[in-house]
Amino acid sequence: MKLTIIAATGGIGRQLLEQATAAGHDVTAVVRDPSRLPSTTARVVTVDLAKDTAALQNAVAGADAVLSGLGARTKADEGIATRGTRAIVDAMRATGSARLVVVSAAPIGTVPSPDTPHPPAHDAGDGFFMRHLFSRIPKVLFATHYADLAAMEDVVRASGLDWTIARPPKLTNKPLSGQYRTALDQNARGGWSISRADVAHLMLRMLDQPETVRHVVGAAT
Repeated sequence: MKLTIIAATGGIGRQLLEQATAAGHDVTAVVRDPSRLPSTTARVVTVDLAKDTAALQNAVAGADAVLSGLGARTKADEGIATRGTRAIVDAMRATGSARLVVVSAAPIGTVPSPDTPHPPAHDAGDGFFMRHLFSRIPKVLFATHYADLAAMEDVVRASGLDWTIARPPKLTNKPLSGQYRTALDQNARGGWSISRADVAHLMLRMLDQPETVRHVVGAAT
């Protein structure tokens, strides 16, 4: 399969790159700073998503799927998920690529966004403690980051593409296990964490699951 991986130097992006190349896929890695990329057999394309329209279109042209691990790592990156995803969607529309898989976060279904200013108070997959205690603290600590991801999800839903949104809870650096639970259009009940490697595994696995197209997929160990 011909795949384009956006933000291939990030935590999930690196796992996507490693697993996709190991599986024998024809991979294009889109990065802003190639010096941060480990040695790889993938084609590497340096792109500033905000400026390099032609380079981004070249990177996604002919792709069977585009997988994005975009997300802010520092305060300077605020808004990158929304801005970058909008650029990705525009490039995919321009080149005719249709399949898009992005990563968001478990709390986002209850975070207001421009298109959903009044989201549900609770996610259907959250149990009592998550609903009433543990979900509140991250929303305060990561309010700007979550607002960016919520707006990014709006962009994805309005894209007209064959999209899937992965919503993991707390991310860890544990190794790939392949042992995790998923839930369609809600969080995985009782889910507290999942490794970045397993999120990448899920994103690649969903490329062969047409039932996930235009759905949110919650996942947790």
